Amino acid sequence: MSVRLRTMTVDDLPAVLPLEEDLFAPDTWSAAMYRDELVRTDTRHYLVAENGTGVVGWAGLIAYDDEAHVSTIGVARDRQGEGIGARLLDALLAEADRRSPVVLLEVRADNDVALEMYRRRGFTEIGRRPRYYQPSGTDAVVMKRERGPRVDGDLPAGAGEGTG
Repeated sequence: MSVRLRTMTVDDLPAVLPLEEDLFAPDTWSAAMYRDELVRTDTRHYLVAENGTGVVGWAGLIAYDDEAHVSTIGVARDRQGEGIGARLLDALLAEADRRSPVVLLEVRADNDVALEMYRRRGFTEIGRRPRYYQPSGTDAVVMKRERGPRVDGDLPAGAGEGTG
């Protein structure tokens, strides 16, 4: 079934929050945190991926003139491996490239699939944050991507390869 991307709204939170809990517990964002993000449209860009039955993924970007930050990406477990996460990331990177020259992110050090997806899109590791994710205490890998030409056979935006 095809998936379409659209702007995330507060009305999407009842669908996003259970996915957040399933994927990221115990290090989850609260409804209040998402509400705070969604009202800041000048510097925030949040998307959902949906199919005919509802939301199957979401992602967020915080963007300023000098740098942008991927704040979150998640895809329902039963839809992972279909390229939904890659599509969401590509859409965030297109927006980031319009707004700022550098994109930063933190990713769980134990998330090999996400680390590889970011590397394929030109991110490189620039540091580590010990025990960054709380309350689990999992380390974060800090990664950076500078705006520029596509790298290493990277796929065009919206292509179907990658992980969610």
